[in-house]
Amino acid sequence: MASPSKTARPATPSGVEPVPPRGSEPIATILRRLRREAGFTLQELGDRCGLASSTLSKIENGQMSPTYDTILRVAGGLGLDMAELFTGKVPNDIGGRRTVTRSGQGVIRSTAQYSYEMLAAELSGKQFIPLLTTIDARSISDFPSLVRHSGEEFFYVLSGQVTLHTEHYAPTVLDVGDSCYFDSSMGHACVSTGSEPAQILWICSRVVAPLTA
Repeated sequence: MASPSKTARPATPSGVEPVPPRGSEPIATILRRLRREAGFTLQELGDRCGLASSTLSKIENGQMSPTYDTILRVAGGLGLDMAELFTGKVPNDIGGRRTVTRSGQGVIRSTAQYSYEMLAAELSGKQFIPLLTTIDARSISDFPSLVRHSGEEFFYVLSGQVTLHTEHYAPTVLDVGDSCYFDSSMGHACVSTGSEPAQILWICSRVVAPLTA
């Protein structure tokens, strides 16, 4: 039996740089660069965002993937919009704003529990943050602790099955088409409990208050 033929990869035209993958600049590199541009030591930034300098050092050296709430803390400590920390670029702030994110063209960032695709990443100062999220966590034990931060959240299940764990309610199972709105300051975590990692549209309100541990 003949082996299947391989599809040839189109050659890159001479003199044309290949397009880097989405989110190709590691968040560790972005954080280190933005911290240095702001003139902060690890200790100074840690004091500003309520994180240990050792935690920031591990993130900058690629030894730890920051969680969503950690990214929020660092962005607040640097006085930046979360979009700038996700992309490493100064977002567009012109008036009469509009942006289109084509399918599969958001900015990808991953943690041990989730893979986020940030939509509308070009705009800063948004009143909510839209994230197309794949839930990789399969058990609540995959989380060091429940996540909590200021704001409110809404998510809609696009595929798979999600179990939402919160500190004030029993675990809740949500299937395709189900949705949930909750207070982000309540400890929470989402786990995939179907056969495949679940995908949700996750919308978080813009954080304007200090974050809690």
